[in-house]
Amino acid sequence: MTSRTYEQFCGVARALDLVGERWALLVVRDLILGPKRFTDLRRGLPGIGTNVLAARLRELERGGVIERRMLPPPAASAVYELTQYGRSLEGPLLALGRWGASSMGPREPGQALRSEWLAVAFKAFFRPEAASGLTATVALRFADGAFRARIEDGALEVESGVRNGADLVLTTEVETLIAFLAGADVPPAALGPEGDTSLLERLPGIFAFGAIV
Repeated sequence: MTSRTYEQFCGVARALDLVGERWALLVVRDLILGPKRFTDLRRGLPGIGTNVLAARLRELERGGVIERRMLPPPAASAVYELTQYGRSLEGPLLALGRWGASSMGPREPGQALRSEWLAVAFKAFFRPEAASGLTATVALRFADGAFRARIEDGALEVESGVRNGADLVLTTEVETLIAFLAGADVPPAALGPEGDTSLLERLPGIFAFGAIV
């Protein structure tokens, strides 16, 4: 818990005691896809100071939202990850993202955009009913990262990195893929597709990104 509290016997107030400080929810967002080192978190949160990030991590750890553990050799470095309690925040956080995206408008000059945030948005805008009966893997390759989305009969799993055996591989820019998923007139060639192009045609229906442009 942070040093400040609303001193209210209310679930909303309790949640804000735990994750209401500036940057706290963005740290949680950046841990949704898996554990990260301090340096990874610092690099992925443009504008955050080292001391502020350290403070948020301490507060989230005290609140039981995240935990710190050491990786075995040869890595032998510390990583932060969501606890089971912290992972239960994923659904509310994705819902909050959908709510905010509905009034976000076009990207302004100077606003940062990372492919990892798009990968998290995949989880937020996934429509299980549109993926019913579908089993497929989509590999996403961007200049600043790569991700793998596994769809299996209405369920979605997103993870960092790519593996062999994807049904569809896309090599593109983040904003280009967002525009395509939102229904804009994006030429398929701009997505650098390799593999099942019929799956590519289904993606805008499976990931309802129309709310964020």
